[in-house]
Amino acid sequence: MSNEILKVHGSIFFLLKKYIDKHVTLFSWEMLLTEAKPSEHEFEITRSYPLTDMNAIIDAASKKTGIAPNQLKENFGEFMVPDLFRLYSNYLRPEWKTFDVLVNTEKVMHGAVRNLNSTAEPPVLSVNKVNENLLIIDYYSKRRMGALAVGIIKGIATFYKEQNNIIITPTTNPEDERVQIRVEYI
Repeated sequence: MSNEILKVHGSIFFLLKKYIDKHVTLFSWEMLLTEAKPSEHEFEITRSYPLTDMNAIIDAASKKTGIAPNQLKENFGEFMVPDLFRLYSNYLRPEWKTFDVLVNTEKVMHGAVRNLNSTAEPPVLSVNKVNENLLIIDYYSKRRMGALAVGIIKGIATFYKEQNNIIITPTTNPEDERVQIRVEYI
């Protein structure tokens, strides 16, 4: 890996704090920051921060809760969806459901993220619609946050009340830069 410092947008830290405050209630955000020792203790929504800070916070939460870091990332991804959908509601069509959102995420949603905030760098998604019941999503990000992507997909299915009709399976290691995710209607 290069010496490039990977960054995470401040809005993700804002949502992570919201998730921690709601779901990791035995330990406060401040306690986790004290343990994680991130480069900063205040995260502005418009700036980007080192990925190492986010990973340190998640690792601290994992140690405190006994929940594996990838499971926390997945849970956090699922939690984020309603806030993301409120923020980007103008880009969602009323007739869309889970598959439609996933098929259009890279062009419509990530395009909007990149246009609205030049410092945001969402992962690159390539979505292949195999048939009406199966999508294969190729996720690429040097941040290696495939578990977060799986959680977001689960959150989208939950948002559309399709969580019991869709199976979401990473077919490669969610900690890799490239992760393949199978999304299938049952």
